[in-house]
Amino acid sequence: MAVTDIAFPPTAASAVRAEPPSGGLRRAEIALFDAKAFAHDLVAVANPLAAFRALLKQSDAQFKELFQQGVPAHELVPARAGFMDELLRFVWLRFFEADAPDMALAAVGGYGRGELHPGSDVDITILLDEQALEARRSGLESFLTYLWDIGLEVGHSVRTLEDCVHEGAADITVATSLMEARLLTGSSALFARMRAATGPDRIWPDTAFFESKKRERCQRCQKYNETAFNLEPNIKDGPGGLRDMQMIGWVAKRHFGASTLQELVSHGFLSPSEYDELIDCRNFLWQVRFALHALTGRREDMLLFDHQRRIAQQFGYRDQDHNLAVEQFMQRYYRTVNALGRLNEMLLQLFEEAILLADEPGEPQIINRRFQVRRGYLEVTQPNVFLRYPFALLEIFLVLQQHPEIKGLRASTIRLIRDHRPLIDDKFRNDVRPRSLFMEILRQPHGVTLQLRLMNAYGVLPAYLPEFGNIVGRMQYDLFHAYTVDQHILFVVRNLRRFFFPRFDRQDSEYSAIMEQLPKPELLYIAGLYHDIAKGRGGDHSILGAQDAERFCRQHGLSSFDTRLVAWLVRHHLTLSLTAQKKDIHDPDVIHQFALQMGDQMRLDYLYLLTVADIRGTNPHLWNTWRASLLWTLYKATRRALRRGLDHPIDKEERIREAQTQARQRLRATKIDGERIDRVWEGFGDDYFLRHSADEIVWHTRAIIKKGHNERSLVMARDDPGRGGTEVFIYTRDQDNLFALITSILDQLGLTILDARIITGHCGYTLDSFTVLEASGSPIRDRRRIKEITSTLLHYLGRPDITPPAPNRHISRIQKAFQMPTLVSFREDQANGRTLVELVSWDRPGLLCQVGQVFMECGVQVHNAKIATIGARAEDVFFVTDRDNLPLNDSEKYAALRMALVEQLDSSEE
Repeated sequence: MAVTDIAFPPTAASAVRAEPPSGGLRRAEIALFDAKAFAHDLVAVANPLAAFRALLKQSDAQFKELFQQGVPAHELVPARAGFMDELLRFVWLRFFEADAPDMALAAVGGYGRGELHPGSDVDITILLDEQALEARRSGLESFLTYLWDIGLEVGHSVRTLEDCVHEGAADITVATSLMEARLLTGSSALFARMRAATGPDRIWPDTAFFESKKRERCQRCQKYNETAFNLEPNIKDGPGGLRDMQMIGWVAKRHFGASTLQELVSHGFLSPSEYDELIDCRNFLWQVRFALHALTGRREDMLLFDHQRRIAQQFGYRDQDHNLAVEQFMQRYYRTVNALGRLNEMLLQLFEEAILLADEPGEPQIINRRFQVRRGYLEVTQPNVFLRYPFALLEIFLVLQQHPEIKGLRASTIRLIRDHRPLIDDKFRNDVRPRSLFMEILRQPHGVTLQLRLMNAYGVLPAYLPEFGNIVGRMQYDLFHAYTVDQHILFVVRNLRRFFFPRFDRQDSEYSAIMEQLPKPELLYIAGLYHDIAKGRGGDHSILGAQDAERFCRQHGLSSFDTRLVAWLVRHHLTLSLTAQKKDIHDPDVIHQFALQMGDQMRLDYLYLLTVADIRGTNPHLWNTWRASLLWTLYKATRRALRRGLDHPIDKEERIREAQTQARQRLRATKIDGERIDRVWEGFGDDYFLRHSADEIVWHTRAIIKKGHNERSLVMARDDPGRGGTEVFIYTRDQDNLFALITSILDQLGLTILDARIITGHCGYTLDSFTVLEASGSPIRDRRRIKEITSTLLHYLGRPDITPPAPNRHISRIQKAFQMPTLVSFREDQANGRTLVELVSWDRPGLLCQVGQVFMECGVQVHNAKIATIGARAEDVFFVTDRDNLPLNDSEKYAALRMALVEQLDSSEE
């Protein structure tokens, strides 16, 4: 209800004043509650509750309008708290006298700090004298009920002084809330007694308070995976969020009695520039939080994908080539929380030195003329060390590597590093000493990953490698890349380093064995640093990154051979994974062409390790046994081709003979005679033997022989570690809708299809092999689950007249957020007489079933399918022919099939 809807007199508008922005506004000019005018208006109103509700509604609307007009959140947030102060005082006076000596009303929490976003909790504490509790009970109940009746949902507590001391001592959250309390009205003497009774000399002394808050932060960071770079971050509680800033204020207030962060400057704990940076970070995060609350109409601190897009647009970001508006906005966000997090860590260390370590002896242990260790932490010997020896900005990290017993850097030295980063300029980068130090860091046996992370955290790595600085905080707006580009790169280097250490042998034994053979592991680390460094620039990031890597290698004195190898690795860092996921790696011609690209065993080894580390560093849920098996299969086949010699490739006939010979030997060993084997195999066709291992051939053949002349379909399933998943094998009579039918059933069962090999035999039967995983990404090992899969498939295959129910798996909020138009392209595989259909669409339940239905209606037969889910994108490749087993190879057929797929898939978007 608007104010005018309840017939206020003309003076009513003065209750809330709002003026459009002109330059910077004082808080009073933004919005204040005029108690005198509102009291006058209430006299003429029949329903005061409705008047209060209308006032709150009007106030919320005006604050939101001012924000949309450009008034910054750092002006609106305290102004909103000021409005609420006046309103609560006004309501208080309807129930209690202003100077009541036995009670007080105080704001606590964020509201106590004078911060109130549109959806923030209005938290209050009512303090009572011990003797006033019963006498005031009825009035307090009426007061609180009235607040709820007018639409003000307050979080409240009613406490005596004894309650405050007891509950504050038992719970640091309560103690913190009381420490932030701000008197609104009532007895100032009672409020002062509460402050004194809950001060650090009574409960939670400095040391205990600091240690508890430090533990609290560690637990909070663990909740958010120890990173500020989550795809959907929590802007309040996530690392580097507003809670980190609040923690600085809490410790400062407890230890110094500081009421503002600016007072830390006078205490020497913040430099003026650091204070300015803190306030800039806070203002940006306030801007985001205010926008979130205004957008959702509630308290919302999760920056969800949908919100990211809309806020980016609201903040004026626009899509650019290779740089979406939302990516620009989120890069600003990630850089902000990273800066705030690093400042927080530095200040906490300063607090720790001042609060916890003040009485510990601190005699320095000299490392060299530039560095020494005090209390286990590395520091400079003189404040002007970096000014006199700029190369020490890199040397300090080498010293940390060479002395693993050192706990870390002193906060004062961290500050000096931050202050002297401008010294890392072109002259610095061209100096042989920094170049030598950087290469020495990469060549150290331990600590490479840790020091690169510290260098990134303190801004040294982005300064030394400006191309790296461009991708700091850069996100990629998809579900495939779970981290910002800089974090992903450092994860890749970490993964490469792990291949080097025996303690990871149990999970990475094959990678460690290859790593041991590499002559220069540091070349792999450089390739890891540069493989994605050109993201977001436009153009092919692999080509641009290779150029950057080549320049780096030459500047750092690498040989021409090593330089070419690193540049080649960066240029081709996607080649192995794309070949494995999008080509038929059972085809000897594919393996031969890939071996030609590799050229020799050494390049294959380097690229294989880089590819594994890259995928494992992209998304913690992306790597699974299936992908590991796929890459390993391609690696082994290519290694074999290289050892055989590129001038002597394996042809298809030889591959078929080899598979048949191995399978026949194993079958004969089980007392199956050759004649029975031949009768079964004569209906299989050459394609079958090319695309199945000897072990699979034995498994299938034995089951088909055992089945005999029974017309019923044969369905089997087993966990197949060699293929990294569960293999479902179906031997049944061919029918047009078979692919659509099987994929629909598997989808209905909640399975993820990774690979499909469809072989149509010469006797009207098909031999279909599907590699599947559970939706969680794990293979199926439970016998009851395997029985459920085979029974369900047999049921529907035996009753072709029954249509299986459509997949009813829920389409998640995140999947909906990444809907995209379907893209279809075609490529002819002339050597094998097939057409490759590449389909890119947004992933959802039932997708393959829909594709299969279109194929059936268009007379297209599927012979092979490579299924890849890249975050929220499905990138699938189908090897198809027409019903006559001929490639499509016709522009009209292409157009018709593309139209049918697009209409089917895009019309089903929700």
